[in-house]
Amino acid sequence: MSEFLGSVFWLAVTLGVLVTFHEFGHYWVARRCGVRVLRFSIGFGKPIASFQRDGTQWAIGAIPLGGYVKFLDQREADDPRAVAGQPGEFYSKPPWQRIAIAAAGPVFNIVFAIAAFWAMFVIGRPDYQPVIGAPKGLAAEAGLVAGDRIVSVGGEKVDSMSAAMLAVTQAAARHRDTSVEVAGANGQIRAATLALSKLPPGAPDNAAVYEKIGINAAPLPAVIGLVDADTPAAKGGLKVGDRILGLNGHAIADSSQVSRLLGEEAAKNPQVSLLVERDGRQIPVAIAAERLTRDGQTRWMLGIAWQERARDALERFGPLAAVPAAFEETWKQTASMLGMIKSMIVGEASVKNLSSVISIAEVANASANEGLAWFLSFLAVISLSLGILNLLPIPILDGGHIVFTLAEWIKGRPVSERTLIAGQYVGLALLASLMGLAFYNDIARKLAQVFGS
Repeated sequence: MSEFLGSVFWLAVTLGVLVTFHEFGHYWVARRCGVRVLRFSIGFGKPIASFQRDGTQWAIGAIPLGGYVKFLDQREADDPRAVAGQPGEFYSKPPWQRIAIAAAGPVFNIVFAIAAFWAMFVIGRPDYQPVIGAPKGLAAEAGLVAGDRIVSVGGEKVDSMSAAMLAVTQAAARHRDTSVEVAGANGQIRAATLALSKLPPGAPDNAAVYEKIGINAAPLPAVIGLVDADTPAAKGGLKVGDRILGLNGHAIADSSQVSRLLGEEAAKNPQVSLLVERDGRQIPVAIAAERLTRDGQTRWMLGIAWQERARDALERFGPLAAVPAAFEETWKQTASMLGMIKSMIVGEASVKNLSSVISIAEVANASANEGLAWFLSFLAVISLSLGILNLLPIPILDGGHIVFTLAEWIKGRPVSERTLIAGQYVGLALLASLMGLAFYNDIARKLAQVFGS
């Protein structure tokens, strides 16, 4: 399956699972409160498939981007007076029940996140030890050295490279200096400070920003894991499993040296000489390097990919121990998301951190390829994001409905139709603006990757 088709497929799986769970939350609580549910739809638009059960039409809409639950509602009826007072009418229910129904969708998303984190911990999420390679930029300025193992970031203990880089990235998004504890080769722990306030404005997913931070994973051994067809490596006879020992007479210790030396030597003469180890024998190989463009960057390349390092860290708990771990992870992710929202509102973090379904699709595909535990982790984070987003007090979102119902409860009478309509227009405008900005960010990022800007 191609990357594009894989992204589309896993995005559909993600939205299908999470939207269904969210809407089922509304449906389940509504039925417990005696509200009549007319339709439960996954997707919008004309139903492409449906069936009737218990007075509810269960449907799949033609546009698979969301879903909704339609109640018997006098405000949406052609003849409100004929609907008002009917058994199961939504607005005939007391405010606390309507608040419970509105909150049920986001709450179910949060419950799903906890369950997914629990399953992830029980299965075990493989990762890499947080050992860094030769640091650059801010990491080098902070005094980090190759071989250091990151112990904590911002006071939070980390046990994997993914956790360490996530914590650094979150601090970088807010341009906050952050403390890092590392254990050196001798095991001695020392503290350092990453001066992330020096980063240029923008989102931390920009390659130049990552380079500025300068934390890199320990380099891979120079063992070939893939040889692309019709490239210098294929033409020169390199094979998967070959270990590169030398380049133009220079000894090679790891993959990072190959990339650096190839750029230097090929700039003088594209014809380079390699010494490779194959089946216990050392074999000289002559190759004509070419300037190729990959991921928006043009440089001297051979057309190979390195063999991946075996995962040497595993986040796993027993079924009982995974329960508090899942709650703790959910709390940490919630605090991080709320902090990021606050930082963007006050201007501390760039709105370039907003991402659309384009990024979600890419990450969905990547996490699915990493295995079930990683995909469950991704589902948990997206589900939690949906829950938090829907609880924001924005009209047309669940949080907006809760605010309007609370106002009705306090005032003792419903909010005026005019206020409701105005709120819906404001909410639509705000959401459309946020979605437009998110799509702009993702499209601009993709264009920058293509054209190398």
